[in-house]
Amino acid sequence: MTDIVDELKWRGLIALSTDEDALRKAFADGPVTFYCGFDPTAPSLHLGNLVQILTMRRIQDAGHRPLGLVGGATGLIGDPKPTAERTLNAPEIVGQWVERLRAQIQPLLDFEGPNAAVMVNNLDWTQGMSAIEFLRDIGKHFRVNKMIAKEAVSRRLNSDAGISYTEFSYQILQGMDFLELYRRYGCTLQTGGSDQWGNLTSGTDLIHRVEPDAVVHALGTPLITKADGTKFGKTESGTVWLDPEMTTPYAFYQFWLNADDRDVSKFLRIFSFKSREEITELERLTEERPQARAAQRALAEELTTLVHGAEQTAAVVAASKALFGQGELSELDEATLAAALSELPHIQVAELGPVVDLLAEVGLVASKSAARRTVKEGGAYVNNVKVAGEDAVPAAEELLHGRWLVLRRGKKNLAAVEVTGA
Repeated sequence: MTDIVDELKWRGLIALSTDEDALRKAFADGPVTFYCGFDPTAPSLHLGNLVQILTMRRIQDAGHRPLGLVGGATGLIGDPKPTAERTLNAPEIVGQWVERLRAQIQPLLDFEGPNAAVMVNNLDWTQGMSAIEFLRDIGKHFRVNKMIAKEAVSRRLNSDAGISYTEFSYQILQGMDFLELYRRYGCTLQTGGSDQWGNLTSGTDLIHRVEPDAVVHALGTPLITKADGTKFGKTESGTVWLDPEMTTPYAFYQFWLNADDRDVSKFLRIFSFKSREEITELERLTEERPQARAAQRALAEELTTLVHGAEQTAAVVAASKALFGQGELSELDEATLAAALSELPHIQVAELGPVVDLLAEVGLVASKSAARRTVKEGGAYVNNVKVAGEDAVPAAEELLHGRWLVLRRGKKNLAAVEVTGA
């Protein structure tokens, strides 16, 4: 076993701990059985959830046993949002989302060997419990004054939205999860985001009340911030999801490739499984030759492979290169090309017109006269082929998969045209 506390600290993954020295000793005396919970309040996990899954894998790789909890019960309620009540989803929808989330988590943990991961669902121990049993056996141990003091609750109490009893009770359910896993599996550690700290400690508090001799821990990872002030895991098109239908592998790859130089070192430490030496070298390359984007490329390839597989990664890398003239656009499969072009400025047209018109309409140049000047200076390309004349009109045979043209001005300015034929 490695000293996982030192490793997590070096990677910037410890924001809060109930007792860091005691946790370090527990790891040293291990193995430790630990868990992290994921609620199916959406049909996919996102990058914030990925932080937790990869932290679980790091702890597992250090010799400890993870329990991945997908909350079929807590997902029916949802933890309190900062501003308003959650919309409650139908039980059958939540049940479907449980299976989708399990399928995303399972490939990222190891389910073989002496510290094999186990997937659990808190619906297993809540669905048969009556309200009276819940209040007598679990609710009795919670003090309302402490519950109100939890940050997630206090924010809502002080807002115009207030908070329902349903969401107020969420922390009791999460506390019960820790107690149940302690009893069933000997679980003594819960991990999660620091914004969940009130929910994490509800479990340690409950166990201490019910099992006075138990030694249990909570560990909170920091919220990730971006240097430019925008929210981590968000793009102009929205949240970066792990589901390829909700965020394409190409868009997922581009998210990492476009990481700010000021952020990439942090992202490498949090998300990459590269060694300290490899990360330090990539940090050096970023400082000395930022234009090469070596760290971003390494991170994009590693994370896309981890989440979407090597085959998809190879396809999106090929697409990324081909768009900028370093590969054959015609060799890209239709799905990958469609995903890549959806990230570019694009227009739809019923039929093909002159290149200068298309360049202006899609916004690569300010006007048709500017488009003619670009063509005349040799800076206009259609499907990576230089446009020969100002009156050039693309032929139908040039359409990629019978639908698209890739327009480029200079080396880096790209756009797409889709011919609808309607």
